[in-house]
Amino acid sequence: MDDPIYKDYLDEAPAFAKGDVRKLREFIKRVVETGDDSEILYEIDNGRIKPSKSLQDAIVGMLESNPEFNLIDDQKVVFERIMELSRQCERDGKKRVLIATGGPGTGKTVIAMNLLARLTQEGVFVQYCSKNSAPRTVYAKKLKGHRTKSIIDNMFKGSGAYVDAPRNAVGVVLADEAHRLNEKSGLYGNQGINQIHEIIHAARLSVFFIDECQRVTVKDIGSVGEIKRWAAVNGAEVYEEELTSQFRCNGSDGYLAWLDDVLEIRETANYDIEGIDYDFEVLDSPDEMRQKVIERNQGSNKSRILAGYCWNWPRAGRADTNTHEITIGDFEISWNLDGGEAFALSPTSINEAGCIHTTQGLEFEYVGVIIGDDLRYEGDHVVTDYTKRAGTDQSIKGLKKMEREDPKHALKLADEIIKNTYRTLMTRGMKGCYVYATDPNLRSYLKERSAACA
Repeated sequence: MDDPIYKDYLDEAPAFAKGDVRKLREFIKRVVETGDDSEILYEIDNGRIKPSKSLQDAIVGMLESNPEFNLIDDQKVVFERIMELSRQCERDGKKRVLIATGGPGTGKTVIAMNLLARLTQEGVFVQYCSKNSAPRTVYAKKLKGHRTKSIIDNMFKGSGAYVDAPRNAVGVVLADEAHRLNEKSGLYGNQGINQIHEIIHAARLSVFFIDECQRVTVKDIGSVGEIKRWAAVNGAEVYEEELTSQFRCNGSDGYLAWLDDVLEIRETANYDIEGIDYDFEVLDSPDEMRQKVIERNQGSNKSRILAGYCWNWPRAGRADTNTHEITIGDFEISWNLDGGEAFALSPTSINEAGCIHTTQGLEFEYVGVIIGDDLRYEGDHVVTDYTKRAGTDQSIKGLKKMEREDPKHALKLADEIIKNTYRTLMTRGMKGCYVYATDPNLRSYLKERSAACA
């Protein structure tokens, strides 16, 4: 900074670093001629952070150039409801919480992106947060396109960003994938009190987009009941909205109901998928499945291979495409590479497999799903086995200890996590899902249950 090349700039706008307190004091004395009875200090201390005009114009323009973010049906209703609540909070200063529930493909993230733009345009300090970094990375990139705008990145936060945030420091926090929120924050899970509490505390209006059937780790605490509990602690009014119109899986609620029934998550009347306009197929080999996904991906780069977390992801080789962690007979494929472009966006990702942590909250046109040994078909039932999960999978960390202390609860939780994981993976595709299961009995069962759509 002290290089002579910058002298003209520094003469016009002096910079003061750590240790320059005396220089800064002298500068202020020289350029500030009269006082204002501390009025400026009061305004700074009590002022609200607001987005600049350039940011308002930039993000609105970016959103308008992304037609995938267009709102339809009940998405518009929920969007307008949240906008009105934000304006009420601005008028009366009261703290409010809105819980928006909805299954896969109901447009929770689409609404969040539109709110991010519209609220910014109205001068509201708004942030989007999520536990997983994958949705934040992908949607920030989609908004920016080929432009480099760090101000957009600053609007996307991790769920642990509000540990020390002052009360009502943010106008609106949009908590996407709220079912994935944790109790504690930080690398070692030892910071803060509760992420739900901290978000509500930090925002005048906090919006939680949630699907309780997508809780996929032991640490996931996001539930409607938990949000309501912390809203009461913070003295916040609670509002609820439900998103019912489904726009993934070719808009087929029947496929989702069938999936719940076939995985034995809940009983439904959908025994098969007859008459459902959705490309679902069970393949006899992972190579067949991969070939179908590669064909679908040509020209669009919107199809991906996904897998259950049954294969380790060792640190060595995480950035090497020639390291194939997933092996099934002669079939080999890498987990999504570490440190490169986002899995959902990189054209080379078609040669990799994504896990639940890199794909939850995102969508593709077609997905191929590898079901590992943690889900099998035995004795006329779909059974789960958390011991077949990879040792590097942090989502089940603590289950062994839990099983020693309370076996019934631990196995019930493990069953929910594994089934929710595959339900989530098998609903990432808007147009189709191709499945390969390592357990031959499960392949036969899925074929039989889906035969009507073959």
